[in-house]
Amino acid sequence: MHIDLATPAARNPAAHAAAHDRAGWEASPLGWLYLDLNSYFASVEQQLQPRLRGRPVAVVPVMTDTTCAIAASYEAKAFGIKTGTPIWEAKQKCPGILLVPARHDIYVEFHHRILDEVDRHIPVEKVWSIDEMACRLMGPQRLEAEAVALARRIKRGLAENLGEYIRCSIGIAPNAYLAKVASDMQKPDGLVVLRPEELQDRLFRLHLRDLPGIGANMERRLNQAGIASVEALWHLPAHEARRIWGGVGGEDFLARLHGRQLQDVAQGRHSISHSHVLPPDLRSFASAELVVRRLAAKAGSRVRRLGYFARQLDVSVRFEDGGRHSQNARWADSFRLTETQDNFVILDAVGRLWRRLRQQEDTQRRLKKVGIALHDLAPANETTLDLFGGGSGFERDVAAAETRARLSAVLDGLNRKFGRDAVALGQLPEQRPGQLEGGFMGAKIAFNRIPERAEFKE
Repeated sequence: MHIDLATPAARNPAAHAAAHDRAGWEASPLGWLYLDLNSYFASVEQQLQPRLRGRPVAVVPVMTDTTCAIAASYEAKAFGIKTGTPIWEAKQKCPGILLVPARHDIYVEFHHRILDEVDRHIPVEKVWSIDEMACRLMGPQRLEAEAVALARRIKRGLAENLGEYIRCSIGIAPNAYLAKVASDMQKPDGLVVLRPEELQDRLFRLHLRDLPGIGANMERRLNQAGIASVEALWHLPAHEARRIWGGVGGEDFLARLHGRQLQDVAQGRHSISHSHVLPPDLRSFASAELVVRRLAAKAGSRVRRLGYFARQLDVSVRFEDGGRHSQNARWADSFRLTETQDNFVILDAVGRLWRRLRQQEDTQRRLKKVGIALHDLAPANETTLDLFGGGSGFERDVAAAETRARLSAVLDGLNRKFGRDAVALGQLPEQRPGQLEGGFMGAKIAFNRIPERAEFKE
């Protein structure tokens, strides 16, 4: 009888080496890669317009000194110009600054190209905003050397396939939150690994406001509770965090700060909204009403495409005069709807609210911004429609409602095929000479929402 005294490693060295490697990456605490594009809107413009390269650039919603920068190139940031800086102030800080009208459709198109490029290297787990995304590291990618090599391949791919001005900072850490923190530590074009054993040393050097999720109001609440540093926040008991945050969000924040990975809770859609900063020549009540109606028609098109019905419509305005925090600087009102996705009903409700605005405010005042929102949304399969087809004062006639629904669907199809506003209900605001094609009424990118490509045709 033969007895094999060789070890498993000696019998099958390749399998043993693979098992050893697997044990190594399974034990690795690094789990996430976070990508943050640098000065995204401005960088896209510099990539597309060579005349802007190496120059201070501010991307603006409208070409007026009374607006604010929605993005600034790193050359502009060197002068202290950042997102939210008023343009009149930016011109004082940097007389040679170049202003570029925002082109949201271009930024969304680049966003999808960037997603495609990143997906060539690693699947994108979650898109956090137009310029931020998180990827879960799997298998050997969890090893630090592999993760760093992966990050460098992504950077190289962006430069080669989208352009050298499309740069990003990448953070690698135990969870997505800390990877986001790491991505903020070195800009532009940074690459930072945040290891568990150095969390306290690296994090304690930061200010409270350096942590994502802590803004001015939360910092004030923390200070009132005696928390003035990241170190003090790190040692805060969980029940105290719950008290300061006013709920379990405080405990979750601390858990993520300490490196734990928590499950994100999926949330349904609650509203569809659009707003627009008015150029100076559209700030009268009459012109602003046309803009609001256009925004409402756009919201109606979206709600139909997404398969929802709305139960409430809101209209809001901001006036030129009155301080930003003045009670007279804003006006808003709501109108309850029978479940609808009918543009005729939506526009009728807008008209009613606009008449209320005219009755309550001086119509000689100049408006600066208008907004529309459809709230209390319900999916089609959870909606019981009005038996008589009514809504917002329309005749309670089911046949008429069905006709309007078919007409809305036809209008949506024509606009998708031939371009936004190829066919519209009623008058549209006049497009001014030199204005970007479709620029004033196009879909807008918000911090927590990326327009779908289809929205730029609605």
